[in-house]
Amino acid sequence: MLGSEEDHLNAVIEINSGAGGTESQDWAYMLMRMYLMWAEKKGYTVREVELSEGETAGIKSVTLEVQGEFAFGYLKGENGVHRLVRISPFDANARRHTSFASVYVYPLIDETIDILISPADIEWETFRSGGKGGQNVNKVETAVRLYHKPSGIVIKNQESRSQLQNKDKAMHMLKSQLYEREMRRKMETIATIESGKKKIEWGSQIRNYVMHPYKLVKDLRTDFETSDVQGVMNGDLDTFIKNYLMQFGSGTK
Repeated sequence: MLGSEEDHLNAVIEINSGAGGTESQDWAYMLMRMYLMWAEKKGYTVREVELSEGETAGIKSVTLEVQGEFAFGYLKGENGVHRLVRISPFDANARRHTSFASVYVYPLIDETIDILISPADIEWETFRSGGKGGQNVNKVETAVRLYHKPSGIVIKNQESRSQLQNKDKAMHMLKSQLYEREMRRKMETIATIESGKKKIEWGSQIRNYVMHPYKLVKDLRTDFETSDVQGVMNGDLDTFIKNYLMQFGSGTK
């Protein structure tokens, strides 16, 4: 199930809130917490590369690097849209709300994989990093934003207080995303050829998390479900991951 050449690599997780303001931003934060707790249970190390906070609560987006053996292999099935149904804690009338957030996972390539990028295809922008204020806000422009013109990929990095280190890491992440796109293209080609297998839809809704009027987490690709919503939100993802890998793991080589 973890036989693909990229499965052993570290993983990068990008979480982005959907439309809906505070509701979806809070949901994006809940997903970030879920993956952080899962990684802690696995003994993995997580580094925060970039985080954009919500205006009222939650986060607009976050990029996390998960370091550990087979991190990408385990997390690759988390790609897609995650849907939450609950009574909103932000609604004075206690109405039920549906929120969406997207999760994108790609392998962080190592020195054994060579990706060539022309400097002419890159545009750089620098800005000040930090949160809402206080001591953590840099007074110099150490954060960077990279734009890769041929692919349209945008990478933001404010992990380090060194602009040079942030640029190096942004280039590393760009190469990793370009590698993942090529890997995905090959996977989609295999899925087309092997038409008898269930196709893996990247970027589509993959899992529902229902907290009201009943409790249920259901993966729409494997049909695996559990009523232990709190356990899942506290990082108990291994059963979902195992079911995904048993059905689709061999198809991603």
